[in-house]
Amino acid sequence: MFESLGQNRRGFLRHAATAFAAVELATINSADAQSNKKAAPAIKPGTNTSFAALKQIDAGLLNVGFAETGPASGPPVILLQGWPYDIYSYVDVAPLLASAGYRVIVPYLRGFGSTRFLSSETFRNAQQSAVALDIIALMDALKIEKAILAGFDWGGRTADIIATLWPERCKALVSVSGYLIPSPEANKAPLPPKAELQWWYQYYFATERGRAGYDKYRHDFAKLIWQIASPKWNFDDATFNRTAASFENPDHVSIVIHNYRWRLGLADGEPKYDAFEKRLAEFPAITVPTITLEGDANGAPQGDPNAYARKFSGKYSHRTVTGGIGHNLPQEAPQAFAQAVIDVDSY
Repeated sequence: MFESLGQNRRGFLRHAATAFAAVELATINSADAQSNKKAAPAIKPGTNTSFAALKQIDAGLLNVGFAETGPASGPPVILLQGWPYDIYSYVDVAPLLASAGYRVIVPYLRGFGSTRFLSSETFRNAQQSAVALDIIALMDALKIEKAILAGFDWGGRTADIIATLWPERCKALVSVSGYLIPSPEANKAPLPPKAELQWWYQYYFATERGRAGYDKYRHDFAKLIWQIASPKWNFDDATFNRTAASFENPDHVSIVIHNYRWRLGLADGEPKYDAFEKRLAEFPAITVPTITLEGDANGAPQGDPNAYARKFSGKYSHRTVTGGIGHNLPQEAPQAFAQAVIDVDSY
């Protein structure tokens, strides 16, 4: 969760003035085109409480659990979860997109839900390129050559990475909080104390006490993060518990701890991913058509949309979703998220 701001640590605000014009123009162009686009049906968040029966498929290093809905012949859309969340972030988004004719795939990431490693010998690695390759492997297993990718938090980062490294597999992109690709080297640069306070859980996870604490109190920990990240979202216990069940995955703690330690340079990745990480450390621009989203009440650390706009060199627009919307934007504002997917498809 609370994706690393990567090069935000290196002075994004220097580019704010230039980027603002680009965001403003793209937003205007997007608004002008709205009348020619399908409208996602209105839906009250929490209308749906379940997916149809989940599916499992061997893909790369994993046996992946995923929900699928919509016509098999429809344009594919892959929706990617964050931490500490799961596929239920899209329980209202998926049927909206299915009703618009899309084939919707919502996979559990490694370490969540019913996704399992095929081998007990596989290193429980959660570095960013490894997680992105999981989705490429899933697309291959499902015989999906190209898809719209949409996500938030870990899922937004994963979608950004695929759009960067394998743009031929990404038709278009929807990314909450924008450009989320981090670099362990860049993350060595300290932030002002107030900003560092927002990343408290990363430092907790850097210790063995933190690992043990997360393992013992993972449900309480996740609920606290939900409350901090979405301070105006009045989720009920049933909503939280549906997602919390996915944290019982036997690899969940190992994956979460490795992810945050790797980002701080405190845990090694695997050499086979070095070439990908080297490319990502250059913070390359994303060329595919993109809509970025942000909730107006996101309690998580986030970049300035006017600053990260310059990282999207294809057709691009940004939308701020109002109404007290926090970090888990697809679950809190499913209509707005689904509409972004539908709109970016026509870019």
